Amino acid sequence: MPARLVHCRSCRAMLNSELSDDSIVIPEFFPLPEVSELPVARPRGSYVTCPGCSEELRIHRKYQGLKVQCKHCERTFLFGPQSAVTAVYMPCPHCQRELRASLKYLGSKVSCLHCSGHLELAR
Repeated sequence: MPARLVHCRSCRAMLNSELSDDSIVIPEFFPLPEVSELPVARPRGSYVTCPGCSEELRIHRKYQGLKVQCKHCERTFLFGPQSAVTAVYMPCPHCQRELRASLKYLGSKVSCLHCSGHLELAR
């Protein structure tokens, strides 16, 4: 592009008398994709079905690998990888309210039900 190229502010006509419209090549505009870093929400715990009474229990991840007791039927069972996990829960990184997510959404980009903030659910 030539140095000191001058255009009219209102009509954008070229004001340089020594240049013509065909002597200037305007490059094609390519919009860049939006780059936004999504906060990642990590599961704090799981919703597990009790093997004794089939009631759903909310269990924190710190009890993974330990024996837990159902508050409904008082049966003890091992909370581990073989447990019947139905969903996970985590705090929203934007509003800190609790989110419940089905296992099929782990690893996906979603928005918070409460504040509509965008986030990614960690596996």
